[in-house]
Amino acid sequence: MPNFRFPRAVLFDLDGTLVDSAPDFIAVINRMRAERGLAAMALADLRPVVSKGARAMLGAGFSDVPVAEREAWVQEFLDRYEAELGLHGKPFEGVEAMLAALEANGTTWGIVTNKPEYLARKLMPLLGWETRCAVLVGGDTLPVRKPDPLPLQHAATAIGVLAGHCAYVGDDERDIVAARAAGMPAVVALWGYRLHEDDPFAWQGDVLVHHPSELCQAQAWPRMANG
Repeated sequence: MPNFRFPRAVLFDLDGTLVDSAPDFIAVINRMRAERGLAAMALADLRPVVSKGARAMLGAGFSDVPVAEREAWVQEFLDRYEAELGLHGKPFEGVEAMLAALEANGTTWGIVTNKPEYLARKLMPLLGWETRCAVLVGGDTLPVRKPDPLPLQHAATAIGVLAGHCAYVGDDERDIVAARAAGMPAVVALWGYRLHEDDPFAWQGDVLVHHPSELCQAQAWPRMANG
C-alpha cells in the first residue's frame, strides 16, 4: 500500500484558490460603473476573469473603453478595492478545514499571489491568517511575477524548503506553468475562476482537485520528491 504523506510545505495562489474575492471585486466594478452612468454588471460575468488581475477585470467591466483609458483607471480600481477588502469575499468552503489539516500534519503553508503585496498583507488579519501564513509573496514583491517561477522559488527559500518538497496550488494556467518551471508538484484548483475556453486538463498539473476538502486527505496530494 502506498505511503501517502502530506507535503512538507504548500504554497497557494490567493484569489480564486484560497479566497472567493469576486464579491469584493464586483462591488468595486459596479461602483465605478455607477459613477460613469452605467448599469450594474452581473457577478457571473466578472467571476471568470478575477484570477487574471485588475486589468482583465477592468476590461470585462468596461469592454467599450479603450485599453489606454482603462490603464489610467488601474490605481483607482486598486484604491477602491482596498476599501472593499474582505467586506464581501471570504475563503472558499472547505479552505479552513484544509488549512487546519495541513497544520495538524506539520505542513508549512504560504501564499504566492500576483495581487500587490500590500493588499495581500492587509487581507491576512481580516482572515485570521497573519500568524499562520509562513510566507507571502505578492505580484510586486520581486521584479517578476507568475508565470515566472522566481516568486515560487523565492517563497520556498524563505521557508527553508526545497522546491521539490513543496506543492503549489492554483486555479489559473499561469500558476501551473510557474510551478512546473519551479520544479514544484502542481495542484489545479478546479473550484476557482476560469474562462469558458480554459482547459485545466491541458495545463499538465500533477493532480486536479474539485473541492478544497479533498486536500484534507494525504492521498489527494501529489507524490513529493521526499517520498
